[in-house]
Parts: sequence; structure tokens; C-alpha cells
Amino acid sequence: MSQAQDATPRRRPKRVLSAQEKHQIYLQLLTGELSQRQAAERWGVDATTVMRIRRVGREGALSALAQSRPGRRDGDQRDVELGAARAEIARLEETVKGQAIELVALRGKSRLGW
Repeated sequence: MSQAQDATPRRRPKRVLSAQEKHQIYLQLLTGELSQRQAAERWGVDATTVMRIRRVGREGALSALAQSRPGRRDGDQRDVELGAARAEIARLEETVKGQAIELVALRGKSRLGW
């Protein structure tokens, strides 16, 4: 009975990697410092975990690069000023609309002799 138990492969306990550890693994794979098998052994995880880290890292990098635009920075001062100017325009448009409605109402009342 004990021989049957010894013959079955034992699974290693699941290891949860932090974001920094995953990034380190991704960089090691990217630079060729480690192969996928070597990374799995060194970090004590399954090879499929390393493959998933590689895939997610690549997809994330491609997505970030696709969203970036040359010559533009997030949070640029010019973008902030443009947003503030647009908000001011919207506020002024609403004020003008309200005044136009009030003017029509007042002129309409004066024509009726109120």
C-alpha cells in the first residue's frame, strides 16, 4: 500500500507571486537570462504559470504601447488647461441659455400688457 502512494507524483504547494516577482520573471524571460523551465524551477512555480506571466506581460506591453501617442504625455499642463476651458464654455453656454429663456419670458409678458 505504501508503494502505491510513493508511485503517485506529489504536487508542489501553490505559490502566490507578487506583482514585483511576476515582473522580475517577465524581465528575466525577456532578456534571455532564464528559459521558461529555468524560471519555473528558480521561482518554485509550475511552467504554465511562467507561460501565463509571459503572455500577460506581452499583452499588457502591447496594449500600453497601442494606447500611447507620440509627443503627448498623460496629465500634460496643456490638457489640464484645455479641460478647464471646455468646462468654462459649457458653464457659459448654460448661463446664456437661461438668460435667453428669461428674456423671452419677460418680453412675452410685456407684449401682453402684464
